Amino acid sequence: MTIHPNLINSMPELVAIRRDLHAHPELGLQEFRTSDLVARHLESYGYKVTRGLGTTGVVATLSNGSSKRSIGIRADMDALPILEETGLDYASKTPGLMHACGHDGHTTMLLGAARSIAERRNFDGTVHLIFQPAEENFGGARLMMDDGLFERFPCDAVFALHNEPGLPFGQFALREGPIMAAVDEARITVNGLGGHGAEPQETADPIVCGASIVMALQTIVSRNIHPLDPTVVTVGSFHSGSASNIIPERAEIVVGIRSFDPEVRDELERRIRLIAERQAESYGMTATVDYQRSYDATINHKAETDFLREVATRFAGEDKVVDLPRPFMGSEDFAYMLKDRPGSYFFLGGKVSDDDKSLHHPGFNFNDDLLPVGVAFWTELAETYLRPA
Repeated sequence: MTIHPNLINSMPELVAIRRDLHAHPELGLQEFRTSDLVARHLESYGYKVTRGLGTTGVVATLSNGSSKRSIGIRADMDALPILEETGLDYASKTPGLMHACGHDGHTTMLLGAARSIAERRNFDGTVHLIFQPAEENFGGARLMMDDGLFERFPCDAVFALHNEPGLPFGQFALREGPIMAAVDEARITVNGLGGHGAEPQETADPIVCGASIVMALQTIVSRNIHPLDPTVVTVGSFHSGSASNIIPERAEIVVGIRSFDPEVRDELERRIRLIAERQAESYGMTATVDYQRSYDATINHKAETDFLREVATRFAGEDKVVDLPRPFMGSEDFAYMLKDRPGSYFFLGGKVSDDDKSLHHPGFNFNDDLLPVGVAFWTELAETYLRPA
């Protein structure tokens, strides 16, 4: 892995930017300070900067030469509603918010690449750098596209990465086809008849019915879905009642659902609705299901993944590039960009110790040693894709 000396020299500035972002986290669609910082740096590098896509999104454009080819590279900017427990000098200054997923590192790597690409000018075509809000919650990718992202900034291909503290440092993990799951949520409300806990025969107990629904939901993956179709149905919340001698009026169950295949996704919704309604009916009650579909599955394109693998192998060495044997069950709104444009999404390993905290952990901190790796790779990817004839 070769890192240009200029990038090594720029490390102090990059680390300072990353740690500044870490200390000032902002939730999705509230990344005003972050987008100000991003835009300010991009303008100083000579990019044409467009702001306001998807509320707080930023797109930086730089053209060189005469080619009509173009590439898009995305970084996410938002933080999470988590109370930080790192104890760092540059820990979050906003209690209850933190960069627990490394988006501060993603943003900084793309800013560093922006500077490197602009200084080198070793490409023929147009580079669009996409700084996206609200990956964690509101689907900022889709919001930017609704604001005309690819109509205003045409991209022949788009790419994005995510740091992964569970993979060895500097390892590139790729996968053609599905790499991240679709995610949905079902909120089930069981409507019973409350009363005194000493007289249960006079009531319709939604807790007992809800417990039956929870157990019946476990049969969907084991008995209704093909064993080779990756699927998850998780009951993450079950709330009802307030005291041991009171049978409540209702129970509320929240279910998280992950899948890849659209037909399987439809079947999961059908079965969850059916189980909730029929189980409730069998207890003499009713159940309503508020089923919300969120991000689609992230599906990488073959040609762009092959290209990514070729560049990564040349950049890092064959031993540092792996093809994932199976997709991750997490979700990613870059899925919407990949539905509209060819491209590929991949992981960059950051693990250096078994004590490294996982993503979304209150003790997680992005590994700054990854910054020059990400900067150098994004630079090489863009220059290779837009190689002068």
